[in-house]
Amino acid sequence: MDIHISVRALVEFIYRHGDIDNRKAADSPDAMQVGSRIHRKIQSMMGPEYRAEYPLSYTFGTEHCSVTVEGRADGIMRPDEPMYIEDAQSGPGIEPLKPLPAVLIDEIKSTVRNVSRMTDPEPVHLAQALCYAAIYLMQEDLPEIGVRMTYVTQDTEEIRYFYSRYSADEIRGWFDDTCEALSKWVDMQAGWTDVRQASIQDLEFPYDYRPGQKNLVEYVYRTIYHGRQLYIEAPTGTGKTLSVLYPAIRSMGEGRGDRIFYLTARTIARTVAEEALTTLKEHGLKCKNITLTAKEKICFADECDCNPEACPYAKGHFDRINEALFAIVTGEETFTRDTIERYAREYEVCPFEFALDISLFSDCIIGDYNYVFDPNAYLRRFFAEGREGSYIFLIDEAHNLVDRGREMYSATLVKEDLLACKRACSKYQPAIARAIEKCNKDMLAIKRGRGDTPDSRPQVMPVLGDLVGHAERLAQLMSEYLADHTEGMGHEEILDLYFKLRDFLNIYDLLGDDYCIYNAFTEERDFFVKLYCVDPARNLRACADKAIASILFSATLLPIQYYKKLLGGTAEDYEVYAQSVFDTDRRLLIQATDVSSKYSDRSRTQYRRMAEYIYEIARARAGNYMVFAPSYAYMQQVYDIYMDEYHDPAAEEVVIQSGNMREADREEFVAKFRMKPGAGEETDADTAAGTLIGFCVLGGIFAEGIDLRDDALIGVIVMGTGLPQIGGERDLLRGFYDDAGLKGFDYAYSYPGMNRVQQAAGRLIRTETDRGVIALLDERFSYPSNRRMFPREWSDIRTVTIDSVRDAVRGFWKDVIMD
Repeated sequence: MDIHISVRALVEFIYRHGDIDNRKAADSPDAMQVGSRIHRKIQSMMGPEYRAEYPLSYTFGTEHCSVTVEGRADGIMRPDEPMYIEDAQSGPGIEPLKPLPAVLIDEIKSTVRNVSRMTDPEPVHLAQALCYAAIYLMQEDLPEIGVRMTYVTQDTEEIRYFYSRYSADEIRGWFDDTCEALSKWVDMQAGWTDVRQASIQDLEFPYDYRPGQKNLVEYVYRTIYHGRQLYIEAPTGTGKTLSVLYPAIRSMGEGRGDRIFYLTARTIARTVAEEALTTLKEHGLKCKNITLTAKEKICFADECDCNPEACPYAKGHFDRINEALFAIVTGEETFTRDTIERYAREYEVCPFEFALDISLFSDCIIGDYNYVFDPNAYLRRFFAEGREGSYIFLIDEAHNLVDRGREMYSATLVKEDLLACKRACSKYQPAIARAIEKCNKDMLAIKRGRGDTPDSRPQVMPVLGDLVGHAERLAQLMSEYLADHTEGMGHEEILDLYFKLRDFLNIYDLLGDDYCIYNAFTEERDFFVKLYCVDPARNLRACADKAIASILFSATLLPIQYYKKLLGGTAEDYEVYAQSVFDTDRRLLIQATDVSSKYSDRSRTQYRRMAEYIYEIARARAGNYMVFAPSYAYMQQVYDIYMDEYHDPAAEEVVIQSGNMREADREEFVAKFRMKPGAGEETDADTAAGTLIGFCVLGGIFAEGIDLRDDALIGVIVMGTGLPQIGGERDLLRGFYDDAGLKGFDYAYSYPGMNRVQQAAGRLIRTETDRGVIALLDERFSYPSNRRMFPREWSDIRTVTIDSVRDAVRGFWKDVIMD
């Protein structure tokens, strides 16, 4: 096996040390562009003896593989005449150089720090230069070699040099030790890869194929083979998780892809993926897999304060991390949250950062979309510029990625955040406060320019004027301050605003025709400017292109051309509608024609009619029902009438979703449906004893991602067509797509609304043995425009009125029970 590793990746892994400390600034918003420009400027200033971006590589063998270490030295100097330097700074223990060696390796590093305050080069930076020096010395068979570390302050472009010299024996010995330290890792990984690949060769699909499932597996396999994207509409019961995982793993076994990313928006979907991998492992697969947990959930502290003063796991984390990492990677195959936490406590390392490092040695990484797509949170271990890999993306619940994409590629700057930071630091950091005031004046001018625009409406802006330039200068000042300070008056406010500015400026660099800039007020009356990503397709595609193939699938991906367009699909990408295996005779699908949830129709009469429908459907059979409303306000209106006029506390329990439910509250809400005694029992009584009714909101936490199988849920009642609330950003979307020659109302309202309806209805049918009633309560479901968005398995929908619904539901239950 041949393994290639960059010099930078090598030293950053082997020679990392010290603490995790979030009190210091990360790279400035445009650090990479600034660094590249400074590199080029310094290189162009050197004489003809300076050879810039010099490629170097070194190959050595280990027990299991051949390893090539490679990279580009910023510069190599071989002057014709001896070089001298006055007052040369040296590395620890190195005498000043007079004269310099005949060959000098130059390593340039740009930084936000004031380089005049530096006393030594960073050890990791020096190690990178030493690697280049060792490789070049061995290639040229030199007796000695010198290293120059060139540090440049980004803002002032002030330069400071650190020089050191090494004999051939010294640097060869150091480099041999470095390669030896790397060898145990690559041997471990190569040995495991051989085991994994061997296990895949004879891996069979673990079950008998359901109707159409083998075709789906073949579609996925061919997509990966041809390096394309595939969009799958896969109704519940098609076994889509195994249908995409199995061919992806087989492709990996054939050398197409060395790592799988299974990405989703919901925790339950990650659990399903874990269960599918467990099934494949039971049938012989050898695979290391990890499910990444959000920092807030896995952190050992009550509050995530990642600095050595506040957290013992942050202090010295990098001194202990490699020992912990080798132990868990060689000792475990499945990296669960419990396992990660156990090792993290034993070795005293941060569990979140620990998990991210474990992912480097995992074959399948399960986690949220943001680990790949979010420009401020993606896994830089895999996707930072200059890092490449052979990845397969499996994107579950892909319908969610549209709005998540808009969210991830948008950014907001709030005027009141600027003022809060200014108040906190004006006395102690006057330069920063003055820079904040310039940004504040820009925001004030924009606010005054709203004219007659109502406060509740966004005002579109063609440009941001001076605000961006002033924000860039402010971010630079803040990054310089944070590079040298870890505490002080106003430090917390500066750090918080710095990250907001960084994110805002990062998104600003992405602006294009698919963006809209607008200003508005929050509900708290705070004024903000937003860079709104109206169409996320371009940005999502750029991320998806980092994989050799992407499979995007969902139970609700209709209309598929709409999702294909917004998710970055092209004409060359594939699409497929998977065959449903569910027997529709086990499900009654009805639509009410005598009730409406339109804004113009909303009245107590309509709310009472909705409540009456709920009563008639639930009284037909005892069991658990979920009722979905278009908004919290609408839900409350129907709930109040139901409780006043129809609820029988002796026969049923009624629960309602609130807008601020904690995770424990959510779990308790769902647990009621799984444990409700008497669920599914037949009754001929006018009121169904043992019934549970849950009032929920369309598009909310209970409308998708929860799995209530068998009789844990026997009815779903959807009030309204799910249209998002009219106004605000939705109207901006509508205008954008109208201008593009598309149906703006459908793109902004109808398609997302129908997706919410289908997702809610999908809570009922989770397995082939499920049964129950789906009721769509709104006359608008009869409109041809809405019917065209129905999935094909809804072709048997029946229309009812309040007078006929009871007989329709009772007749269905009678037929199902007799069968």
